[in-house]
Amino acid sequence: MAGDGYKAPGVEDFQFNGGFIPGVDWFNKPLVQAIIAAALVIVLWLIVARNLKIVPSKGQFLAEQLYDMVRNGIARDILGQDFRKYLPYLLALFCFLLVNNWFGIFAPFMFPTFSNIGYAWAFAIMSWLIYNGAGIAKHGFFKYMKNNLIPAGVPIPLLPIIIPIEFLSNFIVRPVTLALRLFANLFAGHLVVLVFVVGGAYLITQGESLFYNVAGGVAFAFSFAIFALEILIGALQAYIFTVLTASYVQTATADEH
Repeated sequence: MAGDGYKAPGVEDFQFNGGFIPGVDWFNKPLVQAIIAAALVIVLWLIVARNLKIVPSKGQFLAEQLYDMVRNGIARDILGQDFRKYLPYLLALFCFLLVNNWFGIFAPFMFPTFSNIGYAWAFAIMSWLIYNGAGIAKHGFFKYMKNNLIPAGVPIPLLPIIIPIEFLSNFIVRPVTLALRLFANLFAGHLVVLVFVVGGAYLITQGESLFYNVAGGVAFAFSFAIFALEILIGALQAYIFTVLTASYVQTATADEH
């Protein structure tokens, strides 16, 4: 039905050129969402921290469960005794990712911020700087590079082969896969939602027969199931990104590799 005016959703639906400040292309919807998400995370945690009660309210209970999950289930379990210095970043990272991922489900946003790959790159680079900085701070630059480039027990003749492989694996592949995993899951999920919602609505309103109307209704109804799945995927991707960041910090600060 493309000839009748239907245009399938595509990459162009993830591109934004301004719209909030005339003539300023970079001040677009993803940036506004990122600012709103940062404000929400800061304000919500300030409210929770200033109104702690012995018998917690529902909001405090949920915040405590979230804090315990990141503190005990990620930071402490992965990083061990030194987890406290990294806990604020990991908690803020998880909350910020979660809010931005769920923006793709709820009105008036209906767009996951990290389906714009630039934001995924930014946070991957931030985590890259943190875990490499942690390793250098603990071991010193040269020992840290030695730990990451020369595995223990490797024969000297193999070093010209092993060193480039280890460099690519530890310094290039990690941030690239960290960003692409987050971006690809959110981009693909939102694209599927768009296909079912836009296609279903078109078949319902423009279909030339009852068959098209019924098919459109089924597609539109199925989109709600995908929305529910996207809630899970958004939370899972925030969790995975945070866990991998903590894991990379642990690896960088470990005494042996």
